[in-house]
Amino acid sequence: MGGAPQQNGGLAGALRIQAGHCARLGSPLYADLLERSAVDAEGGGPVAQLLRGHEGDPAGSMLALRLMGAVHRRVLEGALPDLESHYRHSGVPSGCIGPKRNTADGEGAWAAFRQALAEDAAAIRELLDRPVQTNEVGRCAALLPGFLSVTEETGLPLRLLEVGASAGLTLRWDRYRYECDDFAWGDPASPVRIDFALEGRPPTVAEVKVVERRGCDLRPVDPATEAGRLTLLSFVWVDQVGRLQRLRAALAAAGETPVSIDGAGAVEWVSRQLSSPHREVATVVFHSIVMQYLPERERLDFERLMLEAGKAASAAAPLAWLRMEPAGEHAEVRLVCWPGGEDRLLARVGYHGNPVQLLT
Repeated sequence: MGGAPQQNGGLAGALRIQAGHCARLGSPLYADLLERSAVDAEGGGPVAQLLRGHEGDPAGSMLALRLMGAVHRRVLEGALPDLESHYRHSGVPSGCIGPKRNTADGEGAWAAFRQALAEDAAAIRELLDRPVQTNEVGRCAALLPGFLSVTEETGLPLRLLEVGASAGLTLRWDRYRYECDDFAWGDPASPVRIDFALEGRPPTVAEVKVVERRGCDLRPVDPATEAGRLTLLSFVWVDQVGRLQRLRAALAAAGETPVSIDGAGAVEWVSRQLSSPHREVATVVFHSIVMQYLPERERLDFERLMLEAGKAASAAAPLAWLRMEPAGEHAEVRLVCWPGGEDRLLARVGYHGNPVQLLT
């Protein structure tokens, strides 16, 4: 399709939208590369050639992030040394939000990126078919108030069921250390440290016992394999050094806490898990930035499933639905506990879990 303006307009628009998100969420390198990629797509350059056939991809499939993840993976594999040198020196301090960038070499990075798209096109195009798999550990800070609330309100051990669990790193949330100015929770000796900004009254500190942790994903990732680790690392924005360091720590510690991740869809899997009550535990179904990847009908079926399952909950076998999902410029953390069924907005949070604005 070359440089046909009308056809490439959709690609360029998707790239520009994600460029804006990256700029707001503290990845100036990706923002710059994606904006330049949009211009290149409009002009029929290597970006347009590489993405040919993806013009009709659903917006929720995040084509721009799949592109950046594919290129990053090739860098991690050592296949793109020229681009790797630019990536290595592009870091942004952990927690930085905004357009500030630590390198002035925008032209050089773009030249290396564009050359990679042209010369490594076959390998990158093959990787484009992978879904986005971030398994962002930082989101545990946003979910933590929900888990603590369920523990405090029920007084029961937790049975954790995660939808879209990827490698199960967020299923291990209780093994991490959380710290901000007015709050700390978790083992101080944990190798996984999550520093975040907190606005609002800190959550009640509660002792948590997890008795079961299971998850589902259409394409589970095995954190014990090199391929699995590369998949997760590739989808972290390369100039966000703090996120990369935290992910590496979580991957290294994953083997200490076994979890079961089933290859299954959300509705069928959760339906099986909730088919009979589990007494003397609080079952928590949770997910973070997952619903946008599901078809609309599946999302509606999932919501109906949770509401129906809630009707069967009891004080001896309570059910909680904890989720962190997009709500415009920020994400919302919401919690429903049954019996009862009140849908509570707990927090507004950044898409990577930082900052956290508690509302209750």
